Amino acid sequence: MTGSPPAGVVLLTDRLVARSGLERVVAGAVAGGVRWVVLREKDLPRAERAALAVELRAILADAGGTLIVAGPDPLGGDVVHLPAAGPYPPPRHGLVGRSCHNETELNRLTTEHYATLSPIWPTTTKPGYGPPLQATGLRKLIEVSPVPLLALGGIETPEQVTACVQAGAAGVAVLGALMRARNPEEAAANLTSAFEEAVTQKVLKGRHGRTEVPRSGLRPTVPTQGSSLTARSGHGRPQPQTATTKESQ
Repeated sequence: MTGSPPAGVVLLTDRLVARSGLERVVAGAVAGGVRWVVLREKDLPRAERAALAVELRAILADAGGTLIVAGPDPLGGDVVHLPAAGPYPPPRHGLVGRSCHNETELNRLTTEHYATLSPIWPTTTKPGYGPPLQATGLRKLIEVSPVPLLALGGIETPEQVTACVQAGAAGVAVLGALMRARNPEEAAANLTSAFEEAVTQKVLKGRHGRTEVPRSGLRPTVPTQGSSLTARSGHGRPQPQTATTKESQ
């Protein structure tokens, strides 16, 4: 059975820039409301990458989250995110995403369930990559996309999250804003709250009595602030807790 496409704030991993260790950053982000994590780390041997996938799935499990594996090999799961270059046709898994950068690549989509669109703004992760689409370009491509889109690239502030939601994005994919954060939980909570509030505003501004929401129709729940992390195999994990949703301002 196919799951729902990712929405809200989606975290992309990069252990080389993670300020406090990859597992602890992911745990903090999950405590701050992130429910989708894309495991990159493609330079690792498969065995090490598969072991890391097990660790991250355990962290996400406490919050009902999902690990997406970059590349065609799901590493024991059933959710993958493929590069624009291939493979085509995409492998059959429960949930399949694809990286896209323009309308031509969007038109090549077949059985994928969602796609990322990048770069929206200049990014320190891939400097010189682009040109940036900006919110205007994002909106235009969302209008012609056959699948829900996640905005990716240079998204670091709540204002940028809001702009992406207003353009019609189902969510935002971020790397540096959380991987490099001094407090990943607080940074994730700020971005997640901005997403929720922007979705609420789109609903309230729906025309002719019809609501307007991201195409995925999903809204993440945000854990209460100050949730603690416990050690597990030397890594932090969020404590089980009752999630609350921040009311719109």
